Formats: sequence, C-alpha cells, structure tokens
Amino acid sequence: MAKGRRRRLKPVKLWKELPLLFGVALLLALVIKTFAVQAYYIPSQSMQHTIEPGDRVLVNKLTPWFGWTPQRGQIVVFRDPGGWLDPSLVKKDNMVVGAIKQTFTWVGLLPAGNEQDLIKRVVGVPGDVVECKGVGSPVTVNGVALDEHTYLYKDDGGRIDDPSQAAFGPITVQPHTIFVLGDHRSDSGDSRVHLQEKTQGLVPYGNVQGHAFVRIWPLTRIGGLGTPSTFSLKSPAQALRTAAEAPPLLWGFTLAVPLRAGVLRRRRRLGGLLPAPAGVTNRLRRRLGTERPLG
Repeated sequence: MAKGRRRRLKPVKLWKELPLLFGVALLLALVIKTFAVQAYYIPSQSMQHTIEPGDRVLVNKLTPWFGWTPQRGQIVVFRDPGGWLDPSLVKKDNMVVGAIKQTFTWVGLLPAGNEQDLIKRVVGVPGDVVECKGVGSPVTVNGVALDEHTYLYKDDGGRIDDPSQAAFGPITVQPHTIFVLGDHRSDSGDSRVHLQEKTQGLVPYGNVQGHAFVRIWPLTRIGGLGTPSTFSLKSPAQALRTAAEAPPLLWGFTLAVPLRAGVLRRRRRLGGLLPAPAGVTNRLRRRLGTERPLG
C-alpha cells in the first residue's frame, strides 16, 4: 500500500508577514489607547512635586466605561471645560513635525501631550461643599479640614505652598461635576481661578478622560499615584449620617449578633454554676432526711 504524500509547509517570507503583524499591532494599540490605558506627557508645573514637568503617566481610561466616577484625592486628566488654557502659551510645531507627532500619538506610539488636556487632583465630588478662608487656612470639604502637607509643593527651602493664596467658596459641587486643584497651588490654574466663569470652576464628568494611576517615566521616578489618606476622613456629623443611611437589615444584624452572643454567654455561665436538676433534688432530700432508698 502506497504511503500518502506529505505536503511540505513553505516558509512564509518575512516581508510578507510584516504588514499583517503591523496591522494587528496597530489595531490592538488603537483599542488599548482608546478604551483601556494611555500614556500622557506632562508639560506643566501645576502638579509638582507629585508629577514633574516631563513626566509620563499612565491614565486608566477603562473605568469610565464601567460606570466609574471620579473620587476625592484621585488625579484625573480632563479636556479643557472652556477658557482654562491660554492659547498664546500653546507650543506649535511646523506642519511636518506636527503631523508626525499627531500620527504617532494617535496610534499610541507617543504619549499624548494634547494642549487641550489638563491634569489636576479631585478635591470635591457632587454634593460636596468646598471652601478656604484664605492664606494660612486649610481647604475644607463639608467642614472637614484637609491635611495636605504630604503632597503640596515644597520650594527649595522646604516651605510648603499655602492650601490657597486667596479665599474662595463655599462652593457646592453640582451633579456630574468635580472640583479640582493642582498640588502646586501657587502655580495652578484650577477650579479656584474659574469660579466666576460659566462652568463655576467645575469640570463635567464628560470631560474626564480617566484617572492617572502611575508614573512610568523617568525610570528614577516610577511609582504609583495613590489617594492621600486625608480624603477618607469624615466629621462626626458625616459618620452619623452615613450610619443613619445604612439599610435596616444591616442595622438588624448589627444589633442581633451581640445580643445573641450575650444570651449564649449567660447560658454557659449559668450552666457551669448550677448542678443538674436531678442532683439538686437528691441533695435536698439528703439534707431533709427524706431520701428514698434505692429498690
């Protein structure tokens, strides 16, 4: 019986494979950049020393697709709500260089340095009341003073920026907006500067690109961009209000567990102190001389 012939696989030439690989890589890069994560180049000083000019950060763009909303303390990248950026300060490249940069940024091979994007820290979310009474006073959120010494800008002499160089507020953050401040307060055109404008200094959710979560460049500054602990603090009134708003079933379990544990402890204690009923009866009979003989 004749053996079937085996077909030899012809090697694919590299020059034919490269266009396909490049096309797949380009498609994946566009999907990742559009829906997941994008690198941003930071040209300004408004977030020093948390983020220095020239740093590259990664921004999580996936979260807004899953109902994420900005939280206090997070660093977010957002489009100019209108009038925040000075057009005269925008650096313009010649037509060829600009086209190359735009193309490489579009496919995700260069970090975005879009002149229409800004980066700041979220201080107030919808319903919050944000205020500062001027130099020497802290920024307060719902009456709670923020402790910002860990991230506010320090000059070469170690002096920390004032939380604000001028009084502002109280400003109530409207639904679907956020109130933002830069960490370099003396060099940041943030919500404080735009309170008198149509937007009242607030950034709409729709303008938020995502939140920056890590520095990736330069290598000596790689690190996470977490949320400072001061943003988790609550006043006694807020804590009481939060507790009052808890579901009744949760309150029921909260009260039932210690009550039930107390009952069980009491039963064990009494069970250890009192003899069994039969033993009590026999002892009383012996003492009274009425114990009946066993028969």
